[in-house]
Amino acid sequence: MKLKEIAAFSKILSPRYVDVVITGVTSDSRKVQPGYLFAALKGVKADGGQFIADAVARGAAAILTDDNHLPDLTVPQIKCPDPRLALAQAAAAFYQKQPDVMVAVTGTSGKTSVASFTRQIWEYAGFAAANIGTTGVFSPTRSDYNSLTTPDPVELHRVLAELADEGVTHAAMEASSHGLDQRRLDGVKLTAAAFTNLGRDHMDYHATVDDYLAAKMRLFTELLPKDAPAIFYADDVYSEQAIEAARDAGLTNIKTVGRKSAFIKLKRLEHERFRQHLEVAVNDEIYEVSLPLAGEFQVANALMAAALAIETGVPPQAAMKALERLKGAPGRLDLVGSAENGALAYVDYAHKPDALENVLASVRPFTTGRIIVVFGCGGDRDKGKRPIMGEIATRLADVVIVTDDNPRTEVPEVIRQEIMAAAPNAQEIGDRKKAIQAAVAMMNTGDTLIVAGKGHEEGQTVGDQVLPFSDHAEIALALQARQKEV
Repeated sequence: MKLKEIAAFSKILSPRYVDVVITGVTSDSRKVQPGYLFAALKGVKADGGQFIADAVARGAAAILTDDNHLPDLTVPQIKCPDPRLALAQAAAAFYQKQPDVMVAVTGTSGKTSVASFTRQIWEYAGFAAANIGTTGVFSPTRSDYNSLTTPDPVELHRVLAELADEGVTHAAMEASSHGLDQRRLDGVKLTAAAFTNLGRDHMDYHATVDDYLAAKMRLFTELLPKDAPAIFYADDVYSEQAIEAARDAGLTNIKTVGRKSAFIKLKRLEHERFRQHLEVAVNDEIYEVSLPLAGEFQVANALMAAALAIETGVPPQAAMKALERLKGAPGRLDLVGSAENGALAYVDYAHKPDALENVLASVRPFTTGRIIVVFGCGGDRDKGKRPIMGEIATRLADVVIVTDDNPRTEVPEVIRQEIMAAAPNAQEIGDRKKAIQAAVAMMNTGDTLIVAGKGHEEGQTVGDQVLPFSDHAEIALALQARQKEV
């Protein structure tokens, strides 16, 4: 593919460079191969301009960057004010294909579940569907794990092209605030988008909550076509502010979901231990739904997914029937097993205040005994949320065990103490394996155990190493050991 064909920046190219052949696109100099376009981006920890010479030595055919620190080179140097946007456009043009129907979900919590549920509803309706996000890429032919909520634009468009080639027509993806702020979705042709909620998260990246919300709103104010369906959860404290931003941006097809909603309205909810019974109105048509998932937050996620599916071609009746067959996303209030006395043990990805509050509140209706929670907070991340989460755990759980959760380069003991400053009655067991064992050992009849923070993750990041660790596996082993002692 020629350089002039792969992005809007082609209009600023020197005529002698327009026919340079490009064989690949990357922002990682270590991945450069002969013929690649290298985008030298400024990151949080490093400036890509420092690696331009290395990229050229590896065979880069062109360099994309801003106006700073360009050495004298023999390859084309494309200077533009927003190289991240140019990279996203270049990646989309280079890979060309994507599924016909693309939807994106943003918000603090629920993105993974909504994307997964949307895929499942599409599949029930007969569409070849996929979802992309925190837990990986899932389609009719693949289940690939990755660790980024929103992949970088090159990886994203490579995956979208592969999905299109395998016959996927519908895809749902998570849109993180980082991904939106860093222009990773700017080359995606969106059919619809959804906003779930907003709570405290990523305060190590965003200066204020308003900045955080503004990053989320880029999905609606800049990326979504004006007449495309924009789905908002109606019952969040930030719902009106988010909807107002969409309206101010000129969006004309705004739909809401929830107890306050006019499009999909939750009229009645009854909890059971492993499922919930809903009465739902879709455009005034009433449906009775038995949702096979615990937790009221999963009701919100399921109805948001139903709205996206309906707005992209699934009949309402089929969408409501599909809700009765949903399977939870990995690590989202995921039932691992039960003790011999019937006490239940769950894993949940809750690693932010609102998510922890939601999951603890959601299990209270079917917990006749105690709620036991094991959790920690990640190192090198927002420190301000640590006492907030300690207070939430103490207020909503009966037994709190504070442990380690990806301490990274911080001192684990310091992180735990910052949590326990607001959780004076909590137990401190730094070793996560031992913390889980202690929690499982104390489960009595009617108790519910929540091991929160890591969810689907299969590693514990200590320093610069990722050590094998699975909450699921450790709970299962502890339950087996307990069973042998009975």
